[in-house]
Amino acid sequence: MDNSLRSLIKKNNLLCSKITIKNNTKIINTPNGIYVFKKKVNKNIDDIYKYLYSRAFDYFPQKIDENEEYEVYEYIEDANTPNEQKALDIMYVLSLLHSKTTYYKEIDFDYYKKIYEDTNYNLEYLYNYYNNLINAIEKEVYMSPAHYLLARNISTIFKTISFCQKSIEKWYQNIQDKTRMRQVIVHNNIDIEHILKKDKPYLISWNKSKTDMPIYDLIVFYKKHYLDFDFIDLFHTYESRYTLLEEEKLLLFIFISIPEKLELNDTEYNLCIKISHFFDYLYKTQHLINNYNKPKH
Repeated sequence: MDNSLRSLIKKNNLLCSKITIKNNTKIINTPNGIYVFKKKVNKNIDDIYKYLYSRAFDYFPQKIDENEEYEVYEYIEDANTPNEQKALDIMYVLSLLHSKTTYYKEIDFDYYKKIYEDTNYNLEYLYNYYNNLINAIEKEVYMSPAHYLLARNISTIFKTISFCQKSIEKWYQNIQDKTRMRQVIVHNNIDIEHILKKDKPYLISWNKSKTDMPIYDLIVFYKKHYLDFDFIDLFHTYESRYTLLEEEKLLLFIFISIPEKLELNDTEYNLCIKISHFFDYLYKTQHLINNYNKPKH
C-alpha cells in the first residue's frame, strides 16, 4: 500500500479488514462499509460529475473524497443480473445520459470535411492493403488454411469497403448545410462490466468520458459485444428514448462497418481464429445494417 493511499484511508478513519485489487482499483472492506479507491486518470472528472448532477443525471457512484493520486467512491453491491438485462440497462442509461446532456455546438465545416477525408483515406488504404494481400495469396501454389479462409471470403471485405465509401458520400451530402453538431457527454468506456444494478442502474469507470457525438458510446459497446447480444433490439431500445439524427445513424453504421487491418503474423492456429472472428464481425454488422430499418411483423 503506497503512502498516498494510506494517508487517504487514515484521513477518513477507515480500518481495513480486506483489500481487493482490480486493475487500478482497490476495494477496501472496513467495519463501516466497503469503499472503492481509484487512481486518478481524468483531471476533468469533477467538472463532468458536477455537470451531470446539474442535468439531473445521477446514475453513477457518489464520490466521497480524494487526494492528489486517489479518488474514493461509494461501493455499489451489484445484483445478480443476466447480461442480457445489463445490456438493456446500458441502453436505458445511455439514452438518459445523452438526452439530458444534449446541446448544439457551432461547427466549422472543416470539421465535417476532416471526418470525410480521414474516412475516405482510411478506406482507400484498406482497399489497397487487402487488394495487395489477396494478389500475393493467389500466387501461392498451396494456400495455408488461414490464407484459404481469407481468400474464400475476400469479396465480403471489398463489399464492406464499397458500402462504407458510398455511405460516407451520402453522409457528406447530408451535412453540406449543417452549421451545428449535436453534442453530449459520452461515457466512452461502455462495457457489460461497467454497469451495476442496485436500486437503479449505475455506470462506473468514467475516466475516459468527454463531450462528443452520441454515436461513440454505441460504437464502443458494439465493438466489444457484437456477438453477445441482439443489437437490432438494443439500438431500437436506445432510439425509443433518444432518436439518432439521420447523419448520426449514417456515421454510426459507417464506423462500425469499416474493416480492421488484419495482421497475418501469428501461428497458423491463431490466424484461423483471428480471421474467423474478423469475418463473424463483418457478417454480423452487415446483418444489423440490412435489417435495422425493416418493419417488424
